[in-house]
Amino acid sequence: MGKLQVIDHPLIQHKLTIIRDKRTGTKYFREVVNEIARLLAYEVSREMPLEDVEIETPLVTSTQKRLAGKKVVIVPILRAGLGMVDGMLDLIPAAKVGHVGMYRDHETMEPVEYFIKMPSDLPERELLVVDPMLATGGSAVAAIDALKKRGATNIKFVCLVAAPEGVKVLQDAHPDVDIYTASLDEKLNDKGYILPGLGDAGDRLFGTL
Repeated sequence: MGKLQVIDHPLIQHKLTIIRDKRTGTKYFREVVNEIARLLAYEVSREMPLEDVEIETPLVTSTQKRLAGKKVVIVPILRAGLGMVDGMLDLIPAAKVGHVGMYRDHETMEPVEYFIKMPSDLPERELLVVDPMLATGGSAVAAIDALKKRGATNIKFVCLVAAPEGVKVLQDAHPDVDIYTASLDEKLNDKGYILPGLGDAGDRLFGTL
């Protein structure tokens, strides 16, 4: 079973409170989401493999460390996942960016796929699938299904807030995918929204309330 890691760093928790507050406007909300994404990327990258490399410092020849292994693709689930991309690219600027378009049918609560664009070499890459919310888990599962069909094998899911129901759905469907979140919230309401949550992340990011 993939691990669930709740990243409770004080800076992340402080910033999460800001975006939960309904008084936080679009500009500030967008900025803070990117700040949280940057901090999450720092934690998610903690286990990236290193290799030895010999370099010349101004004084001596020295064996030091550099990143090894698979190259990273950041994969936002459209549209709200876009709000986390720039913050993660600040920390991992060489990463490529793929896109998965999913929306939730508000009648059936089921995800509908409408767009996918990825680098061609997914089996050779580590994918960070990002979406501010892990609510019912349907969109995350469908997005990861689509990526695995295209050859991806090394996938992590990164979100700002998660509901226990969504975590279970994702873990049951994809037990090989680790989940990183800034908060495991209480539950879903009867409309599939996370409580206490932060509202509709896409609407708050893009001002479409």
